[in-house]
Parts: sequence; C-alpha cells; structure tokens
Amino acid sequence: MPHPFRLALLFLLLLPGTALAQGQPFHVMNRTGVPAKELNAVRTPRGAASDWGRNLLSPDRPLAPGGGFRVNPAESAGCRFDLRLVLEDGREAMLQNQDICANRELALEAASRPLPSGKPAPATAAVVPPPPNVPQQRPNPNARNVSTGSGFLVAADRVLTNHHVVNGCDRIVMRAPDGRWLAAVPPARVDNDLDLALLAVPGLPGPALPFRSGPAVRRGDGIVAYGFPLAGLLSSDAKLTRGEVNGLAGLADNRNQYQISAEVQPGNSGGPLLDMHGNILGVVVSKLNAQRIARVTGDIAQNINFAVKGEAAQVFLRRAGLNPQLAESSGPERGAADVGEIANRSTLFIRCEK
Repeated sequence: MPHPFRLALLFLLLLPGTALAQGQPFHVMNRTGVPAKELNAVRTPRGAASDWGRNLLSPDRPLAPGGGFRVNPAESAGCRFDLRLVLEDGREAMLQNQDICANRELALEAASRPLPSGKPAPATAAVVPPPPNVPQQRPNPNARNVSTGSGFLVAADRVLTNHHVVNGCDRIVMRAPDGRWLAAVPPARVDNDLDLALLAVPGLPGPALPFRSGPAVRRGDGIVAYGFPLAGLLSSDAKLTRGEVNGLAGLADNRNQYQISAEVQPGNSGGPLLDMHGNILGVVVSKLNAQRIARVTGDIAQNINFAVKGEAAQVFLRRAGLNPQLAESSGPERGAADVGEIANRSTLFIRCEK
C-alpha cells in the first residue's frame, strides 16, 4: 500500500494550481501547538476566495505540533501561495500570498475560529507552543542605573529592538507577554546606523510578528504603535496609540525611516509599528525633541515621530542570519483593538541594567 505521505504529494501534483516549480520543494511547519487534520496549499488568491482545494494530509495521519510537511509543487504553479491548516479543535491557521520561491520554510502559528468569508479573524484566538522550562531572570532591585524600552519577537528566541535601548547594558532582562522574566544572552547583533539590535532570549517560542511584504506603504496609511512608554510613571501594561504614516522619509531625509503621527514616548523605542492588518511596518525609534526645536525656531513642534522602515529591518535581520516572516496586507483591515492583541502576544518590556 502506498505511504500516506507519498499519496499526499501525488494529490498535490495532480491538483491544478497548488504548487511551485518542479524540483523546488517547500516545507509547511505546524507551530500552532495543536495537531492539524487538514493542510491546504493553493495559488494566490484562491485562499482569499475560500477556495482551498483538497486536503494534502492523510485522514489517519495528522500533522503534529512542531511537525513539518514537504510540498513538491508542479512546474506551472508559480511562487505565490495561500496556506491553511485546519486544527483538530476546529480552528484555522492561515498564511496568504507567500513567496515560496524566496522562503521555502513557512510556519503557521496563529490560529482562530473560522469566520464568514471576507472577514478577518480575531486576534484573540492565537495559540502558541507552551513555553520551555527556562529559569526566570528577574530584575535586580539594586541596579544603580536602569533604563527601559520595548522589543518584539521576529523568530523563536529572537527579539528585535533599538540599539540605543540596549547600548552599554551590563544586563538585559525582559518581561515576556506571559509575565515571565527572561534574560538576553550575548552577543547581540547591532546596526548603529539603523539603530537596531537583535537579541537572543532563550525561552520565547513565539509567535513571531510577520513583516508587511506589500503593497507599497503610502502616506495616510493607518498604523498602530505598541510598547511600554514611561515605565514607572504609567501603568506597567502595554500601551497602544493609533496614527498615520505622515512621510516616507525621516529626519534630515533619512530614507530608512518613516515619519508617523502615532504618539510615542520614552520607553516606546524598539516596539513594533504595525499596519491595520497586524503586519510589521517598522520599528519605533524616536520622537522629535520639541523643546530643542523650540529654542532654534521659536515654535513648538507637535507630534513628530519616527520609525525604522520594515524593509530596512528585514535587511538587517537577513544579515544577522534570520529569514523574517512576511505577509501581504490585503483584504479587509482590522480594528485597532485586534491589531493590539496581535502585537500584545509578541511584544516585550525591556529593562537595561548598568
């Protein structure tokens, strides 16, 4: 009797529009924490139209948590795919418009209850793997010099933040979304010009936030900034601010930054800037010093803030050896509360002790 894995591959090869260039397989990873009873892989935009084709998994062989499935696409299928896992508890995990020619390992993490066609799934139903048993590293109450900031997960055990948030720290600890205190382990990968740092933080399985792969960002696009401003003064929970992309370059025509209207404060640095689909648009980096500008111009600048562009952050991550997750920002936009819940499960409070 043929092996179920081979049968699934045969179904894929026979199904029109479900695969990639011959001899160029890609892998689908189940990182939802729940066994999957159905896997679908169809050419974009079939998934957006709820046309998922046939199940690639054998009925008696679910895809276990942490397991992978190798897909050998047909020659004429192209590079853009929609993927879906249907879990044994009835929820779904989806990725849309994925470029499998550029990224041959695709992890499905967030899962939600299926909704009627055309409505985005709520962010509250995300499932992540259980955290590993890593000893907590709590803050040192006797540290003489402490500063704080924000960061977010870009891969398992990897946190992206600003370089200035962690520069000169003797010890870096952070509070995970589940409340645990974990420590970053050296060395960090940094880029002084972009003001970015990539930290290794064992004990953070995910989910990672995907970067926006398209369409191009426009002035006026809605955004959400998320992080931990003014720690010790405001409450300890994360804060959300809404705004828009004001300009496609930053201070002094810096083409690696956006100018944004979402209000940010000290402590927001390093936090995620998301679009209204929940994908990363950039990394919050700074605000204009209104007092200094007032001394020079005689006028008070209002609400001028900046973020490192997501494209620049992706280049930095690839130089650091990571292949960041990407997602197309298409279809109906989410509400700010849903975007905030997406950010909340992957955003960390960072404490720098010197």
